[in-house]
Amino acid sequence: MVKIYYDQDADLNILKGKKIAIIGYGIQGRGQALCLRDSGCSVVISELENTLNYEQAKNDGFSPVSADEAAKCADIIQILTQDHIQAKVYQESIKPNLKKGKALCFSHGFNIHFKQIKPPKKVDVFMIAPKGPGALVRRMYEEGKGVPSLVAVFRDATGDALKLALAYAKALKATKAGVIETTFKEETETDLFGEQTVLCGGVTELIKAGFDTLTEAGYQPEIAYFEVLHELKLITDLIQETGISGMRRRVSNTACYGDLSRGKRIITDKTRKEMKKILKEIQKGKFSREWIKENEEGRPNFNRLLKEGDEHPIEKIGQKLREMMPWMRE
Repeated sequence: MVKIYYDQDADLNILKGKKIAIIGYGIQGRGQALCLRDSGCSVVISELENTLNYEQAKNDGFSPVSADEAAKCADIIQILTQDHIQAKVYQESIKPNLKKGKALCFSHGFNIHFKQIKPPKKVDVFMIAPKGPGALVRRMYEEGKGVPSLVAVFRDATGDALKLALAYAKALKATKAGVIETTFKEETETDLFGEQTVLCGGVTELIKAGFDTLTEAGYQPEIAYFEVLHELKLITDLIQETGISGMRRRVSNTACYGDLSRGKRIITDKTRKEMKKILKEIQKGKFSREWIKENEEGRPNFNRLLKEGDEHPIEKIGQKLREMMPWMRE
């Protein structure tokens, strides 16, 4: 049975007298840092000098320091740099400063689950993963609502790791929305699967396939763009707000019948088998090893594939059509 924690399950006082280091002042780092500070927590920021994020931290009233200095003075070290550089930052700046009683915090389990970071047994290791970008975390905090989050404990060295994690979540107001208990394994594998097969990989390939099918049949690319890409936001917003069933009752009956009668011809048994194959690759560490090697070799495949995607006709037509819709930039 799923365990969900709320305000009454968390004690913010646990964070009193503790200093929290935010390593990486990107979108998630900024959102969490501002919320923690406004909840009365002592926060220190680590960011690289002469970067936009460094200047943003200064503009927000922080005095950014090196990762080494932040890790040295902090009781809780939240690592919010990108996945592919976390292990390097950990080895060089965080590991030498870990002492008994300190805690490592993550918002994604990749480096712990795939053993790129192997923390000592003397420190707590937990995860608080808001299910939304940092800007949304901040906005919901300001509105007094909070964003639903995940909590997981990888190592409970002190016996109080879960209490500490829930206190951290409460400082983000996540416990107002609900904090769902999970594991580093479950969070990491489901997150990667969702990105690869549905949210990013699946959706972008579906969009391009639909665009190609229409334009190859002689339809205007502008019309194809609107039908397979632009209107997607309307549908995903409806699904997010009301579920799939709710969306079906809010589009035309024609669209709903087309969904019900034709969808399975696109997502076939072959597609589902390929999804299971991708999940196995994630579970067995094949994808993580491939991604780590890709970064070590300078990202040759990443850069090639990204360039190929940029050159797809839908990108050029989309850029032109978006200029007709200035409200989207606002």
